[in-house]
Amino acid sequence: MVLEHLFPEDWLERKGLFAFILGIVYSFIGIIIASILFPGDPALVAVAFTSMLLLPELYKIFDIEERRESMEKKVSFSSLWKDDADVVRIYIFLFLGILLVYSIGTILLPSFQTNSLFREQLEIRFGQGFSGSAISGTNFSSNLFWSLLSNNFLVMLAAFILALLAGDGAIFLITWNASVWGAIFGITAKHAAEFSGNNPFFLFSIIMLIVFPHMILEGISYFLAAIAGSVISKDVLLEDFASSRFAEVFGFNLYLLVFALVFLLLGALVETWVLGNIDVYRQIIDMASKIAIR
Repeated sequence: MVLEHLFPEDWLERKGLFAFILGIVYSFIGIIIASILFPGDPALVAVAFTSMLLLPELYKIFDIEERRESMEKKVSFSSLWKDDADVVRIYIFLFLGILLVYSIGTILLPSFQTNSLFREQLEIRFGQGFSGSAISGTNFSSNLFWSLLSNNFLVMLAAFILALLAGDGAIFLITWNASVWGAIFGITAKHAAEFSGNNPFFLFSIIMLIVFPHMILEGISYFLAAIAGSVISKDVLLEDFASSRFAEVFGFNLYLLVFALVFLLLGALVETWVLGNIDVYRQIIDMASKIAIR
């Protein structure tokens, strides 16, 4: 792929800002290509193209991590955690770049184009499809915490299994979640602005300030699960099975899964509190729903 050769090998790993820009550029290119080649239903195809564009860069990152680990005489918890923290940071910035493109797209594009380009993402509002639950609507019930936790656990488990079976295959699920959350946040701000007369970007900023903590906590849980699955998958191929080094790396990545569960739990707790206590968020969702059902 031509684009991957335009940047130094450690470009993504050194600069989180560049990862953010890459998420913006590749998701934009993915949407354009999908809308041209598959105008009837480009939503999922755009996510697939974006994931394909990102994969070579992620391969570079994991190759760097594998070379670092192979040069280390002894695997330590602190060194592995430091290396994986860099990868998590990259995932976060890529995720935010993709989310921003889909949010701005739903806000700026006319409704007929939005409904066409982002149809699959927007259908999540009505309970159709598979995604993390940072886009919850007005279901503020006493069972909300367990509903959020169980749904997000399934997404985290899917990210781990995809990465375990296909190396970096979880990038599709991560890109899908970023596109869903971006499209939902964008359309919510747009509809609420139509109802209230406010600026949609102002309402979008409020939404992001409110949802950012639990969105990032949920996202990190998916990223850790994806990293654990990917590294375990590659470790099986690169290390001598049942060797001490294999056991150390395998054990550390199981610890990553435990950390992923902790972040998942924290995300569900924060989201439950937000949905139950932040009235302005409820008001924005209510205003958006009144436009959506017209």
